Amino acid sequence: MSNLSRIALPLVAAALILPATGCARNKLKGDTEYVARDVNTLYSLAKKRLDGGEYELAAKLFDEVERQHPYSVWARRAQLMSAFSYYMAQSYTEAISSSRRFLTIHPGNKDAAYANYLIAMSYYQQIEDVNRDQKITQQAADSFGELTRRYAGSRYAADARLKLDLINDHLAGKEMEVGRFYQRQGNWLAATLRFRTVIDKYQTTSHTPEALERLVESYLALGIPEEARRSAAVLGANYPGSEWYERSYKLIQRHVPAAPQS
Repeated sequence: MSNLSRIALPLVAAALILPATGCARNKLKGDTEYVARDVNTLYSLAKKRLDGGEYELAAKLFDEVERQHPYSVWARRAQLMSAFSYYMAQSYTEAISSSRRFLTIHPGNKDAAYANYLIAMSYYQQIEDVNRDQKITQQAADSFGELTRRYAGSRYAADARLKLDLINDHLAGKEMEVGRFYQRQGNWLAATLRFRTVIDKYQTTSHTPEALERLVESYLALGIPEEARRSAAVLGANYPGSEWYERSYKLIQRHVPAAPQS
């Protein structure tokens, strides 16, 4: 992810640690080969690989816990640990898949909020800059939105709301970039639609003042000065000290005749 800071996931996985009860003899090369092992040994080996930063290998070993011991109490925990390990390995597609599988099998589990958080964060870490397609960004927004709705009281809700603010600012930035492109092409109507989207859908973001000023420019170019005046008035009422208001004020003074006095 290029322009949004990484925030480490809370390691709730620590609560899932199984006490080590034996040492696995297999070395790195043979760790993921199918060898029947008791659940304690297999889970402990997976945790050891996770602690050692061998995240991809740890994920596969946690998968093996579930595969070899599907009815054990550790199978459910291994599913979530697998998702976390894939996330740490930056294998985000696998992290999402594992998390969704956990939610499908255990929808009411106490760790369901965390599984949803892993899904949202996996999308979040893949967000591209505004010059790229924003499908992943929208998926991140949808996932964090679902998390805040379904688990409003969870420990992850506050961070989800923060991430949503950052994501909305990012999506608004994309609309602004496209709108400015249309302006440069002289496609004023298309530009207007993009700037209106920012104001209507992302009005709490940092891009709103510029969007209003760009609307003033676009409405003037389209020959509808009253709409330009309205946008400038909204800009002046909400951002009176901004450079964008100064620009719009000068444009209105230059291009829009004063209303006649009654």
